Amino acid sequence: MPQEPVSLSNNPLQSDDEYVQLEVQHHEYESRLSELAEKAVLTDDEQFEETTLKKKKLQIKDRMQAIARRQQGAEAHP
Repeated sequence: MPQEPVSLSNNPLQSDDEYVQLEVQHHEYESRLSELAEKAVLTDDEQFEETTLKKKKLQIKDRMQAIARRQQGAEAHP
C-alpha cells in the first residue's frame, strides 16, 4: 500500500517545533525499517525491533496528524 508523504514543501506545519521533531523521528524509523527490510533473515532481536519501530512510527504519524488537525482548526477560526 503506497503511503502519502508526511510532509510537503511550503507546509505551514514546518513552523511547529514538535511537528518537525516528530517528522525527523518518523524519517529515522522509516530508514531503519528499510534497512531491516533488506535483510533476508532477521534475528529475534531484529524482529522485535522491527515490530517496535512500526508501532512507534504509527504513534508518531498519529501525533503528527493530530497537530495538523489542530493547526487547520486554528487557521479556520483565527
